[in-house]
Amino acid sequence: MNNIECKENFEMKNLTSFKIGGCVNKIFFPKSQAEFLTLIKNIESPIILGNCSNIIVSSHGCSRPIICTSKMNNIEIRGTKIIAECGVRGPLLSQKAHESKLSGFEFMIGFPGSIGGNLFMNAGAHNQSISDTLTTACLYDREKDEIVYLTNKDMEFGYRHSILQTGRYIALSAEFDLKRENPEVIKGLMDRNLEFRKNIQPPLTYPNAGSVFKNPENDSAGRLLDKAGVKDFNFSRVAVWQKHANFIINKGEATSEDVLELMLLMQRKVKSTYTIELTPEIRFIGDMNKHEEEICQELYKKIQK
Repeated sequence: MNNIECKENFEMKNLTSFKIGGCVNKIFFPKSQAEFLTLIKNIESPIILGNCSNIIVSSHGCSRPIICTSKMNNIEIRGTKIIAECGVRGPLLSQKAHESKLSGFEFMIGFPGSIGGNLFMNAGAHNQSISDTLTTACLYDREKDEIVYLTNKDMEFGYRHSILQTGRYIALSAEFDLKRENPEVIKGLMDRNLEFRKNIQPPLTYPNAGSVFKNPENDSAGRLLDKAGVKDFNFSRVAVWQKHANFIINKGEATSEDVLELMLLMQRKVKSTYTIELTPEIRFIGDMNKHEEEICQELYKKIQK
Protein backbone atom coordinates (compact mmCIF):
# COMPACT_ATOMS: atom_id res chain seq x y z
CA MET A 1 0.00 0.00 0.00
CA ASN A 2 2.99 2.29 0.37
CA ASN A 3 3.04 2.96 -3.40
CA ILE A 4 -0.63 3.87 -3.63
CA GLU A 5 -1.37 7.60 -3.60
CA CYS A 6 -2.77 8.69 -0.25
CA LYS A 7 -3.55 12.12 1.19
CA GLU A 8 -4.15 12.78 4.87
CA ASN A 9 -6.35 15.48 6.45
CA PHE A 10 -7.74 16.23 3.01
CA GLU A 11 -10.43 18.89 2.50
CA MET A 12 -13.16 17.21 0.46
CA LYS A 13 -14.51 20.54 -0.82
CA ASN A 14 -11.49 20.53 -3.12
CA LEU A 15 -12.93 17.49 -4.93
CA THR A 16 -16.70 17.95 -4.93
CA SER A 17 -18.58 19.80 -7.67
CA PHE A 18 -20.60 21.46 -4.87
CA LYS A 19 -17.33 22.81 -3.35
CA ILE A 20 -18.64 21.60 0.01
CA GLY A 21 -17.03 19.05 2.32
CA GLY A 22 -14.95 18.89 5.46
CA CYS A 23 -11.79 17.00 6.28
CA VAL A 24 -11.25 13.28 5.78
CA ASN A 25 -8.46 11.58 7.70
CA LYS A 26 -7.27 9.55 4.71
CA ILE A 27 -8.23 9.45 1.04
CA PHE A 28 -6.68 7.00 -1.43
CA PHE A 29 -6.40 7.37 -5.21
CA PRO A 30 -5.81 3.96 -6.84
CA LYS A 31 -4.69 4.03 -10.46
CA SER A 32 -5.52 0.41 -11.36
CA GLN A 33 -7.79 -2.46 -10.42
CA ALA A 34 -4.84 -4.11 -8.67
CA GLU A 35 -4.31 -1.06 -6.45
CA PHE A 36 -8.05 -0.85 -5.79
CA LEU A 37 -8.20 -4.49 -4.71
CA THR A 38 -5.20 -3.99 -2.43
CA LEU A 39 -7.02 -1.11 -0.73
CA ILE A 40 -10.39 -2.81 -0.44
CA LYS A 41 -8.79 -5.84 1.21
CA ASN A 42 -6.76 -3.80 3.70
CA ILE A 43 -8.99 -0.87 4.68
CA GLU A 44 -11.91 -1.21 7.05
CA SER A 45 -15.29 0.17 5.91
CA PRO A 46 -14.09 2.59 3.20
CA ILE A 47 -16.45 4.88 1.31
CA ILE A 48 -16.04 4.56 -2.46
CA LEU A 49 -16.39 7.75 -4.49
CA GLY A 50 -15.83 8.70 -8.11
CA ASN A 51 -15.85 12.22 -9.49
CA CYS A 52 -17.87 13.57 -6.53
CA SER A 53 -20.40 15.34 -8.75
CA ASN A 54 -23.79 14.17 -7.42
CA ILE A 55 -23.11 14.12 -3.69
CA ILE A 56 -23.09 16.34 -0.63
CA VAL A 57 -20.06 15.66 1.56
CA SER A 58 -20.61 16.70 5.15
CA SER A 59 -18.97 19.91 6.27
CA HIS A 60 -18.16 18.01 9.46
CA GLY A 61 -15.91 15.73 7.43
CA CYS A 62 -15.82 11.98 7.28
CA SER A 63 -14.34 9.68 9.90
CA ARG A 64 -14.28 6.72 7.51
CA PRO A 65 -11.46 6.41 4.94
CA ILE A 66 -12.33 7.22 1.33
CA ILE A 67 -11.24 5.49 -1.85
CA CYS A 68 -11.57 7.81 -4.85
CA THR A 69 -11.51 5.99 -8.20
CA SER A 70 -11.09 9.10 -10.35
CA LYS A 71 -7.59 8.04 -11.48
CA MET A 72 -8.75 4.65 -12.75
CA ASN A 73 -9.34 6.12 -16.19
CA ASN A 74 -8.13 3.84 -18.98
CA ILE A 75 -10.14 3.66 -22.22
CA GLU A 76 -9.88 0.94 -24.88
CA ILE A 77 -11.72 0.97 -28.20
CA ARG A 78 -12.19 -2.21 -30.26
CA GLY A 79 -14.38 -1.69 -33.30
CA THR A 80 -17.79 -0.63 -31.99
CA LYS A 81 -16.94 -1.71 -28.45
CA ILE A 82 -15.56 0.65 -25.80
CA ILE A 83 -14.09 -0.58 -22.50
CA ALA A 84 -13.81 2.17 -19.90
CA GLU A 85 -12.62 2.10 -16.31
CA CYS A 86 -14.86 3.51 -13.60
CA GLY A 87 -12.96 6.79 -13.22
CA VAL A 88 -13.31 7.88 -16.85
CA ARG A 89 -15.29 11.12 -17.05
CA GLY A 90 -18.42 11.15 -19.18
CA PRO A 91 -17.48 14.13 -21.40
CA LEU A 92 -14.12 12.55 -22.29
CA LEU A 93 -15.77 9.25 -23.20
CA SER A 94 -18.36 11.10 -25.28
CA GLN A 95 -15.56 12.84 -27.19
CA LYS A 96 -13.60 9.59 -27.70
CA ALA A 97 -16.70 7.91 -29.08
CA HIS A 98 -17.23 10.82 -31.48
CA GLU A 99 -13.62 10.57 -32.68
CA SER A 100 -14.21 6.88 -33.40
CA LYS A 101 -17.50 7.62 -35.25
CA LEU A 102 -19.52 5.83 -32.56
CA SER A 103 -22.94 6.97 -31.36
CA GLY A 104 -24.58 6.31 -27.99
CA PHE A 105 -22.63 8.54 -25.62
CA GLU A 106 -23.78 11.95 -26.88
CA PHE A 107 -25.83 12.49 -23.71
CA MET A 108 -22.71 12.39 -21.53
CA ILE A 109 -21.00 15.38 -23.13
CA GLY A 110 -22.30 17.71 -20.42
CA PHE A 111 -22.15 15.27 -17.51
CA PRO A 112 -19.43 16.02 -14.93
CA GLY A 113 -19.67 12.51 -13.46
CA SER A 114 -17.55 9.41 -14.03
CA ILE A 115 -18.56 6.08 -15.56
CA GLY A 116 -18.77 4.43 -12.14
CA GLY A 117 -21.19 7.08 -10.91
CA ASN A 118 -23.16 6.98 -14.16
CA LEU A 119 -23.57 3.21 -13.81
CA PHE A 120 -24.57 3.60 -10.16
CA MET A 121 -27.36 6.04 -11.08
CA ASN A 122 -28.09 4.70 -14.57
CA ALA A 123 -27.47 8.24 -15.74
CA GLY A 124 -29.33 9.46 -18.76
CA ALA A 125 -30.60 12.49 -20.67
CA HIS A 126 -32.09 13.38 -24.06
CA ASN A 127 -33.59 9.91 -24.58
CA GLN A 128 -30.27 8.16 -24.02
CA SER A 129 -28.97 6.38 -20.92
CA ILE A 130 -25.87 4.45 -20.01
CA SER A 131 -27.88 1.23 -19.79
CA ASP A 132 -28.73 1.46 -23.52
CA THR A 133 -25.24 0.45 -24.63
CA LEU A 134 -23.75 -1.48 -21.69
CA THR A 135 -22.97 -5.13 -22.45
CA THR A 136 -20.91 -6.19 -19.42
CA ALA A 137 -19.89 -4.56 -16.14
CA CYS A 138 -16.76 -5.58 -14.26
CA LEU A 139 -17.55 -5.28 -10.54
CA TYR A 140 -16.02 -6.05 -7.19
CA ASP A 141 -18.37 -8.26 -5.18
CA ARG A 142 -18.06 -7.40 -1.48
CA GLU A 143 -19.82 -10.60 -0.38
CA LYS A 144 -17.72 -12.97 -2.46
CA ASP A 145 -14.56 -10.84 -2.14
CA GLU A 146 -13.82 -11.25 -5.84
CA ILE A 147 -14.24 -9.64 -9.24
CA VAL A 148 -17.41 -10.62 -11.09
CA TYR A 149 -18.91 -9.75 -14.47
CA LEU A 150 -22.59 -8.86 -14.79
CA THR A 151 -24.60 -8.54 -17.99
CA ASN A 152 -26.90 -5.64 -18.76
CA LYS A 153 -29.87 -7.65 -17.48
CA ASP A 154 -27.99 -8.59 -14.29
CA MET A 155 -27.44 -4.90 -13.53
CA GLU A 156 -31.16 -4.41 -12.75
CA PHE A 157 -31.27 -1.02 -14.45
CA GLY A 158 -34.26 1.23 -13.87
CA TYR A 159 -34.89 4.96 -13.68
CA ARG A 160 -31.88 6.36 -11.79
CA HIS A 161 -31.31 2.87 -10.41
CA SER A 162 -28.93 -0.07 -10.74
CA ILE A 163 -27.87 -3.07 -8.67
CA LEU A 164 -24.87 -1.02 -7.51
CA GLN A 165 -27.19 0.81 -5.11
CA THR A 166 -27.59 -2.35 -3.01
CA GLY A 167 -24.05 -1.74 -1.74
CA ARG A 168 -22.87 -5.24 -2.58
CA TYR A 169 -21.00 -4.29 -5.76
CA ILE A 170 -18.46 -1.64 -6.76
CA ALA A 171 -17.99 -0.74 -10.42
CA LEU A 172 -14.45 -1.19 -11.75
CA SER A 173 -14.96 -1.00 -15.51
CA ALA A 174 -17.57 -1.61 -18.18
CA GLU A 175 -17.86 -2.65 -21.80
CA PHE A 176 -20.26 -0.88 -24.15
CA ASP A 177 -21.37 -1.64 -27.70
CA LEU A 178 -22.13 1.49 -29.70
CA LYS A 179 -23.36 2.12 -33.24
CA ARG A 180 -21.47 3.46 -36.25
CA GLU A 181 -22.66 6.91 -37.26
CA ASN A 182 -21.62 9.91 -39.32
CA PRO A 183 -19.40 12.03 -37.02
CA GLU A 184 -21.26 15.18 -38.12
CA VAL A 185 -24.53 13.68 -36.88
CA ILE A 186 -22.86 12.75 -33.58
CA LYS A 187 -21.36 16.23 -33.23
CA GLY A 188 -24.75 17.80 -33.92
CA LEU A 189 -26.33 15.80 -31.09
CA MET A 190 -23.49 16.68 -28.73
CA ASP A 191 -23.75 20.39 -29.55
CA ARG A 192 -27.52 20.40 -29.01
CA ASN A 193 -27.12 18.64 -25.68
CA LEU A 194 -24.48 21.14 -24.56
CA GLU A 195 -26.62 24.08 -25.65
CA PHE A 196 -29.61 22.70 -23.74
CA ARG A 197 -27.56 22.30 -20.57
CA LYS A 198 -26.04 25.76 -21.01
CA ASN A 199 -29.48 27.35 -21.26
CA ILE A 200 -31.08 25.42 -18.41
CA GLN A 201 -28.50 24.24 -15.89
CA PRO A 202 -26.04 26.27 -13.81
CA PRO A 203 -22.43 26.39 -14.98
CA LEU A 204 -19.75 25.07 -12.62
CA THR A 205 -18.90 28.67 -11.79
CA TYR A 206 -21.99 28.23 -9.60
CA PRO A 207 -21.01 25.06 -7.72
CA ASN A 208 -23.80 22.50 -7.73
CA ALA A 209 -24.37 18.76 -7.64
CA GLY A 210 -26.74 18.36 -10.57
CA SER A 211 -30.42 17.48 -10.25
CA VAL A 212 -31.51 17.57 -6.62
CA PHE A 213 -34.58 15.32 -6.86
CA LYS A 214 -35.60 12.40 -9.05
CA ASN A 215 -38.51 12.82 -11.42
CA PRO A 216 -41.67 11.21 -10.07
CA GLU A 217 -43.40 8.78 -12.42
CA ASN A 218 -44.95 10.53 -15.44
CA ASP A 219 -43.92 13.98 -14.21
CA SER A 220 -40.96 16.32 -13.82
CA ALA A 221 -39.42 17.31 -10.50
CA GLY A 222 -38.33 20.59 -12.06
CA ARG A 223 -41.89 21.40 -13.18
CA LEU A 224 -43.39 20.57 -9.77
CA LEU A 225 -40.76 22.60 -7.93
CA ASP A 226 -41.18 25.56 -10.29
CA LYS A 227 -44.98 25.60 -9.99
CA ALA A 228 -44.67 25.27 -6.21
CA GLY A 229 -42.66 28.50 -6.16
CA VAL A 230 -39.32 27.29 -4.84
CA LYS A 231 -37.38 29.67 -7.12
CA ASP A 232 -38.12 32.25 -4.45
CA PHE A 233 -35.84 30.34 -2.06
CA ASN A 234 -32.71 32.48 -2.11
CA PHE A 235 -30.56 32.60 1.00
CA SER A 236 -27.18 34.07 1.89
CA ARG A 237 -25.13 31.00 0.95
CA VAL A 238 -27.44 28.77 -1.09
CA ALA A 239 -30.24 29.35 -3.58
CA VAL A 240 -32.49 27.56 -6.04
CA TRP A 241 -31.23 28.15 -9.59
CA GLN A 242 -33.48 30.64 -11.39
CA LYS A 243 -33.42 28.85 -14.76
CA HIS A 244 -34.32 25.41 -13.40
CA ALA A 245 -35.93 24.77 -10.02
CA ASN A 246 -34.34 21.32 -9.55
CA PHE A 247 -30.86 22.74 -8.94
CA ILE A 248 -29.27 24.24 -5.83
CA ILE A 249 -26.24 26.50 -6.18
CA ASN A 250 -23.54 27.24 -3.64
CA LYS A 251 -23.33 31.05 -3.57
CA GLY A 252 -20.14 30.88 -1.52
CA GLU A 253 -18.99 29.16 1.67
CA ALA A 254 -22.19 27.08 1.87
CA THR A 255 -22.24 24.16 4.31
CA SER A 256 -23.80 20.74 3.98
CA GLU A 257 -26.39 21.85 6.53
CA ASP A 258 -27.34 24.83 4.35
CA VAL A 259 -28.00 22.50 1.41
CA LEU A 260 -29.95 19.94 3.44
CA GLU A 261 -32.16 22.64 4.93
CA LEU A 262 -32.95 24.01 1.47
CA MET A 263 -33.64 20.53 0.10
CA LEU A 264 -36.09 19.92 2.92
CA LEU A 265 -37.88 23.21 2.26
CA MET A 266 -38.18 22.28 -1.43
CA GLN A 267 -39.46 18.80 -0.69
CA ARG A 268 -42.01 20.08 1.85
CA LYS A 269 -43.25 22.80 -0.53
CA VAL A 270 -44.00 20.28 -3.29
CA LYS A 271 -45.63 17.90 -0.82
CA SER A 272 -47.88 20.60 0.62
CA THR A 273 -48.80 21.86 -2.86
CA TYR A 274 -49.27 18.60 -4.76
CA THR A 275 -49.20 15.84 -2.08
CA ILE A 276 -46.23 14.41 -4.00
CA GLU A 277 -43.10 13.56 -2.02
CA LEU A 278 -39.97 14.01 -4.11
CA THR A 279 -37.06 11.60 -3.63
CA PRO A 280 -33.52 13.08 -3.48
CA GLU A 281 -31.16 12.18 -6.30
CA ILE A 282 -28.16 13.69 -4.49
CA ARG A 283 -26.53 11.39 -1.92
CA PHE A 284 -25.22 12.58 1.46
CA ILE A 285 -21.78 11.32 2.53
CA GLY A 286 -19.94 11.64 5.84
CA ASP A 287 -20.48 12.53 9.48
CA MET A 288 -23.39 14.69 10.57
CA ASN A 289 -24.64 16.64 13.56
CA LYS A 290 -28.01 16.00 15.21
CA HIS A 291 -29.85 18.57 13.08
CA GLU A 292 -28.51 17.03 9.88
CA GLU A 293 -29.54 13.58 11.09
CA GLU A 294 -33.08 14.84 11.64
CA ILE A 295 -33.19 16.43 8.18
CA CYS A 296 -31.81 13.31 6.48
CA GLN A 297 -34.32 11.17 8.32
CA GLU A 298 -37.15 13.19 6.75
CA LEU A 299 -35.52 13.76 3.36
CA TYR A 300 -34.32 10.22 2.71
CA LYS A 301 -36.55 8.33 5.15
CA LYS A 302 -33.34 6.97 6.65
CA ILE A 303 -29.98 8.25 7.86
CA GLN A 304 -27.46 8.64 5.01
CA LYS A 305 -23.98 7.45 5.93
